[in-house]
Amino acid sequence: MVQQSRIRVQRRPVHGVLLLDKPLGLSSNDALQKAKWLLRAEKAGHTGTLDPLATGVLPLCFGSATKFSQIHLDADKVYETEIALGVSTTTADAEGQVVQTRPVACSVGQVVEVLDQFMGVIDQVPPMHSALKKDGKALYEYARAGQEVERAVRRVTIHEMELLDMQLSGDAPFLRLRVACSKGTYIRTLGEDIAEALGCGGHLRLLRRVQTGIFTVAQTVSLAQLEAMSEEARLAQLLPVESLLAPFPRIELDAENAGRFLSGLRRRLELADAPQVAVFGQEPEALLGLAHIKGGELIATRLLTPVEISQNLAQTVTQWAARKAYPPDLA
Repeated sequence: MVQQSRIRVQRRPVHGVLLLDKPLGLSSNDALQKAKWLLRAEKAGHTGTLDPLATGVLPLCFGSATKFSQIHLDADKVYETEIALGVSTTTADAEGQVVQTRPVACSVGQVVEVLDQFMGVIDQVPPMHSALKKDGKALYEYARAGQEVERAVRRVTIHEMELLDMQLSGDAPFLRLRVACSKGTYIRTLGEDIAEALGCGGHLRLLRRVQTGIFTVAQTVSLAQLEAMSEEARLAQLLPVESLLAPFPRIELDAENAGRFLSGLRRRLELADAPQVAVFGQEPEALLGLAHIKGGELIATRLLTPVEISQNLAQTVTQWAARKAYPPDLA
């Protein structure tokens, strides 16, 4: 029997953030592994999963950027979703089996009234078909085994909800919504609860994340686009590690204080307390890490190593050249 030879990829240190437009039908981890292979990256992680049936913004962190991925897990999100009314499924989305069909008899006024009820702080029971863990086991594993387990209620916030389109009659009634929400919000559960409140039930047939934190879908690149690029053009798609820290105040340290900060020593500063600040060295200008200020002291939270700082600086030079050759609108 002839054995097929496997292509061995030579990994390399890659640092930064890739804003991927996750395709339909692919898990977040599969998308991450594909992008990691295309970039030949040594280390990678994502900032929170999207369901296989969801598409949209999925920030992927490479190298030292993985140290700050938790920040983006906590970021607010914006989704566009479509709720198919009158048909309830086992999973609250199009992947599940139909369990009930009901007529849709609600009015436009009732829709507006119900949507208002779900604004602000609300309680949700996480769906059984989710990656949330109980006793070390994902809920979807219990669901696949036909078991339903008790789930703690979660409190989330719906900041905005815009009705983009709707059809309340015909063969396929639906609501199309744009939802801005806090971390941990299950849009499938929100859609299912809204449809139940309308008295007809329903399920999600479309879900697209259009923004997470400061990153929008307009900034993303698809796996197909990435695959068609040269290696240099792929590298040019990466945002710098500090892009994850853009919402935080910036502190710059001279060479002496930067060295002491990197060794874990606290630095005295005449600045107000702050829960999170991005710390940079001045010469050369480079991200050093994340810190907080308390009682006039700068206290390190997450630090880059000297090797990571050196690699980030070298990669910046390489990316600058790559972006000149492959501008974002052509890459």
